[in-house]
Amino acid sequence: MSSGRLSAYSAFLRTRWLAWRLRTRGAVETHRARNLDRMMREVVTRRPYYRDKGITRFDQMPVMDKSSLLADFSQLNSAGLSADQVREALERGEERLDGYVIGRSTGTSGNRGYYVISERERFVWLGTLLAKTLPDALWARHRVALAMPGLPRLYTSASSGSRIDLRFFDLARGVEAWAGELAAFSPDTIVAPPKVLRYLAERDLLRATHLFSGAEVLDQIDRSIIEDRTGRIVRQIYMATEGLFGVACPYGTLHLAEDAVAFEWQAAAERSALVTPLITDFTRRVQVMARYRMNDLLELSGTPCPCGSPFQAVARIEGRQDDIFLLPGRDGGRRPLTPDVLRNAVVDADRRITDFRIIQREADHVEVRLEETVAAEADAAVEASLVRLFGRTGLAPVRISVERGIALPLDRKLRRVCREWHEG
Repeated sequence: MSSGRLSAYSAFLRTRWLAWRLRTRGAVETHRARNLDRMMREVVTRRPYYRDKGITRFDQMPVMDKSSLLADFSQLNSAGLSADQVREALERGEERLDGYVIGRSTGTSGNRGYYVISERERFVWLGTLLAKTLPDALWARHRVALAMPGLPRLYTSASSGSRIDLRFFDLARGVEAWAGELAAFSPDTIVAPPKVLRYLAERDLLRATHLFSGAEVLDQIDRSIIEDRTGRIVRQIYMATEGLFGVACPYGTLHLAEDAVAFEWQAAAERSALVTPLITDFTRRVQVMARYRMNDLLELSGTPCPCGSPFQAVARIEGRQDDIFLLPGRDGGRRPLTPDVLRNAVVDADRRITDFRIIQREADHVEVRLEETVAAEADAAVEASLVRLFGRTGLAPVRISVERGIALPLDRKLRRVCREWHEG
């Protein structure tokens, strides 16, 4: 057995063992503390970025974001590679640099993130993901269809497993270009953005037993359509350039990967239940990912899941910090409105709305786009619903325009709520 496959096998078994061993919140917290201590001793204190600051305890570590990570990139990875070196290598079409696996994010927010990992870490990632998605992968064969943007080196490692027949489907070609190939492949498992799962479900082309959504927010509108059409539960994979953060259980509840990542929480906005995670991945050794502020907006769940997992459940991933609208308040300042509030105002306006876009175009201009097929009276209902919302939240008059026509973006992530206007 190759060293890579051995690493994946070991990670698979360890993940399954931890799922059995970590049965209570107390056990999860003890596991977290023990691994953070080990990470501090074996990784963090050996990096110049932390050593030069005299940091020896986890609570002394500064909170990082994408800009600070990129600025100090070479001091945070054991290879000493700078972000510019990684970027230039990727632009040359290379996926390795100095013996390390490199990659980048899709750049949805306009600023790409980069990663450096070892070959071993790539296979550890694979084993962990398989243990959480296909726990019978060691003895049962699976045909997996993958239609996901980015992270090619990570995913292609899955094809090295003799029991997994993995087929890639290029989103850039358009779904209709390979829908026939997908049907001929007849996968039992498919991993794709929710917009792709919905497209296939609406055309009766989604026959797989296991449906996994990734790369984009799984909107309740899409979930309902997919599950109603297929009779299958859609399971979400919460993953980014920074790591694997959660996988939904067979009941469809997204559970955070607290066996591998420590989570802290910051309030996303005033008077909102949404939070933004700070993540610390204690499985990584090449590149430190500690107290890193993600751009995501999550609503945590306090309801126990029928699966019995003690890992924190997530009610919804609602979008990104970048997409919190900043609209003029009656007091002269700017008031934030989170994507969930805006989404609900549009969807609740008319039950026939099954797709939409909400965009802050200017400082005081909000545009809503609806499907051509929705009844004409939906326009006035949506506008009235937003007027009520803006009035309740203390906004000054905001120009609202309702337009028709929605394109399905396959070359970029779907963001139904999007702030294009930026202050200053």
